[in-house]
Amino acid sequence: MTPQLELRDVPPRAAWTLEQAGVHPLLARLFAARGIRHADELDDGLTRLLPPDTMKGTREAATLLADTIDAGQPIVVVADYDYDCDGATACAVALRGLAMLGARPGTLHHVVPDRAVHGYGLTPPIVDLARVFDPALLVTVDNGIAGHAGIDHAHTLGMKVLVTDHHLPAVNAEGHVDLPAADVIVDPSQPGCAFESKAIAGVGVMFYVLLALRAELRRRGRFDASSQPRLDALLDLVALGTVADVVKLDANNRRLVSQGLRRIRAGRMQPGVAALFAAAGRDPQRAGSTDFGFALGPRLNAAGRLSDMSIGIACLLCDDPAQAAELARTLDAINRERRDVEAGMREQAALLLESLMPAGTPPPAIVLHDEAFHEGVVGIVAGRLKERLHRPTFVFALGGDGLLKGSGRSIPGFHLRDALDRVSKLHPTLLRRFGGHAMAAGCTIAPEDFDAFARALQDIAGAELDEATLQRRLATDGPLELRWFDAATVSLLEAQVWGQAFDAPVFVDEVEVVKQRLIGGDKHLKLSVRHAGQLRDAVWFHHAEPVPERVRLAYRLALDTWQGQSRVQMMVEAAEPL
Repeated sequence: MTPQLELRDVPPRAAWTLEQAGVHPLLARLFAARGIRHADELDDGLTRLLPPDTMKGTREAATLLADTIDAGQPIVVVADYDYDCDGATACAVALRGLAMLGARPGTLHHVVPDRAVHGYGLTPPIVDLARVFDPALLVTVDNGIAGHAGIDHAHTLGMKVLVTDHHLPAVNAEGHVDLPAADVIVDPSQPGCAFESKAIAGVGVMFYVLLALRAELRRRGRFDASSQPRLDALLDLVALGTVADVVKLDANNRRLVSQGLRRIRAGRMQPGVAALFAAAGRDPQRAGSTDFGFALGPRLNAAGRLSDMSIGIACLLCDDPAQAAELARTLDAINRERRDVEAGMREQAALLLESLMPAGTPPPAIVLHDEAFHEGVVGIVAGRLKERLHRPTFVFALGGDGLLKGSGRSIPGFHLRDALDRVSKLHPTLLRRFGGHAMAAGCTIAPEDFDAFARALQDIAGAELDEATLQRRLATDGPLELRWFDAATVSLLEAQVWGQAFDAPVFVDEVEVVKQRLIGGDKHLKLSVRHAGQLRDAVWFHHAEPVPERVRLAYRLALDTWQGQSRVQMMVEAAEPL
C-alpha cells in the first residue's frame, strides 16, 4: 500500500529554544518535531532516570530478594513470555545483577521453557521444571502477570514468587483487573503504579528491581555509595532488550538506550554482546539503535523462534570471549535458517491472501493459517503483512499440543490486545488464552475455531477502523538542506537514539530519476537521481516496481562504504509521483 506522505509539525519556538541551548540546528528541528521542548529533556545522565521507588512493588521485591540472598537460599529466574530478546536480556540482567549484589555461587539458576512442552508464561509445568533446584524463590522476567495457575502451583510446593513483567494484566468479566496471587508483583501496568514510563521493557523492569535491591542492601550495611556494585555495567543488555522489544522510546527509555550505546561504543560490553556484533558484521564503535533492532535482536530472537532460547541466554551470560563467539556464530546460523523459513511462509501467505482479496482490497483485518506455517515465525510474518497491507494481522501455526498459536501485529488506532479482550467477552469459549500490547498480541485457539475467530476479529476491526485509519501514512521531516547532505550528518544522525515513537528522520525532496535497475536477485530497486543539481545514489529495498521520471522521494540517509570509500546514499521509503 502506497503511503500518504505527511509533514511533521515543527514548533518554531521549541526548535529555536533547542538551537539556542547549543543543539545542532538540524537536530533541533528534528527533536522539536518529536515533542522535545527543552534541552534538559535530552540529558541522558543516569541521575535523570525515574526513581526506582516510584515503580510499585520494587521496595517489597528488594526486601524479598535481600532476605533470600541473606539466607543463602536458591533463586530460579524463569524466562520467558514469548521467547524473545527482551526475555533473554532480562534473564541475563537478573542473573548477572543478583550475582553482583551478593547471591552466593551455586544459588542462582534459570529455566528456559520449551513452548511445545511448557506453554507460554508461568505455567505449572514450568514450575515443575524449576523444582529440581529446590528454590525458595522464583523470579519471573518478562512474564508472570498472567501466571495465575503457575503461581498457585509454586505456592503449594512452598516456593515464593516475584513477578517482574511489563505486559498488561488480564481483565475479568466484571471489568476488574485480575492480578495473580504472587508474593510481589513489579509491573508498571498494574493498577496503582505511579511509574511514569509505562512503556518500559521487561529488561528495564528487572534492572529497576536490581536498583531497588542495591538500595536495600545499602540500608543493611552491605556497602556504601562509594563501594557499591556498578549496575550500569548491565546497561548494554538493557539497551539491547529495550530496542529489540520495539517499546515506545519515551524519555526514560531513551536514557537507558543512550547509556547502553555509550558503553558499547567505548568497548564496555558483555563478551556475548561483542560476539553478536562480530557475528552480524557490525562495528560496536559506531553502534546505534538499528544495530539492536535489525542485527543483534533478530539473532537472539531466532533462537527462541526456531531452536532454543537458552542458546541466546548462554551467549549473554558467557564471560569467555572465545566461547561467546562460538555461541554467536550458532545464533547467526539459526537466524539464516529463520530467514529461509520466513521467506517460504511469506510466499504461502501471498497465495492465501489472493483468496481473501479477490478484488484486490484487503479486509479490515487479516487472519491467516496454513499447516506448513512455523509457530516460531508467525509474529515476524504477521509484521511483514501488516506493513505491506496496513491492516491488523494475525498469523496462526499449529502448536505441538494440537492448538493454533497466533501472533498479531496492529496499526495505529487499533489496540490489538483490547480487541482480543472484546473477542473473549463476545465469544467466551473461543480464546484459550491471550495477552499482549496495543501493537502486538498473541492468542491460542482450537483449530476448529479458526473461522469463528477470523470473523470475530474482522467484525471488530470493521466497526472500529474508518477509511482515514486504514490509509497508511508516513511521517516525514521535509526537505534536507543541501549543507547537511554529507557524511558528517549521517554520523550525527546515527549517534542519536531513534526508535518506536521517536522515529529516525525521513526526509522528502523532489528528484529526477536518471537511471533505475533491479539488484539483489531482482528484489531491490537501485536508482540514480538528480537532486538539487547533484547526482545521488538511492536504493529501495524490497521494491521491484519502476518509478516515474519525477517523484517526491521519501528517504533516510546512510553511508555506502566500498573498498574504503564512503559516500552518502538515499535509502528510499516511498516515492510519490509529481
